[in-house]
Amino acid sequence: MNFSADDAPTVSIVTPVHNAAEFIADTIVSVQAQTYVDWELLLIDDCSTDESVEIIRSYQSADPRIKLLHLEQNEGAAVARNKGTEQAHGRYLAFLDADDVWLPAKLETQVAFMQKNTHAFTYTGYEFADANAQPNGNVVAVPTSITYKQALKNHIIWTSTVMLDLEQVDRAVAYMPNVRRGQDAATWWQILRAVGTAYGINRPLAYYRRTHTSLSANKLKAAKRTWYLLRHVEELPIGYCVQNFLWYGYNAVRKRL
Repeated sequence: MNFSADDAPTVSIVTPVHNAAEFIADTIVSVQAQTYVDWELLLIDDCSTDESVEIIRSYQSADPRIKLLHLEQNEGAAVARNKGTEQAHGRYLAFLDADDVWLPAKLETQVAFMQKNTHAFTYTGYEFADANAQPNGNVVAVPTSITYKQALKNHIIWTSTVMLDLEQVDRAVAYMPNVRRGQDAATWWQILRAVGTAYGINRPLAYYRRTHTSLSANKLKAAKRTWYLLRHVEELPIGYCVQNFLWYGYNAVRKRL
């Protein structure tokens, strides 16, 4: 679908930034390379102590679509993303982590998909990449749709592929719970409870950069985090919690094969 300047809705892209100097330039450039040009990139600095802010400002000075916001103290990705969501002006809300990159057709493909089908919540496939953002051939296929109950079992929705239609999703529902880890999965659950179903584009449109410092790199920590979310954030009964946790483990292994 080709969009004219008059009918192209703005996409607000929310990116939390904390000491991402090694990767943030690649992330920004991948947004600037989008074939869909009606976007704003909201970069929320979470008290970085490296060169992240200086790098962002160098791009911001040449591109007014790039906006830099600041947190007064280090509060984590959830608070940073919520500040971006609060300041977003676009109809569509997308998320992009500071160490990930998009393929050039990502926004155009996803906006067209959402407009054609009037979907409120969508996600795409993705491919794992190394620290240099070089894809390794491990493509994660995604289902064409997923419900709340299915999402409890299968954490297939990856943050950097999500797009929401804020004309259909209440902004308050899109705010992430203030937990340090796993707030993205908990957010998709709460949105799914509100809208019913999310819809997938089974095509890799982003690279998931896997580094030694990735929050999700430690599988034991990820498992503990998932149990906490199921039991204490979702407050599932213990039996149902165990059932979903076992499915989570099975699907996590499959995803990495």
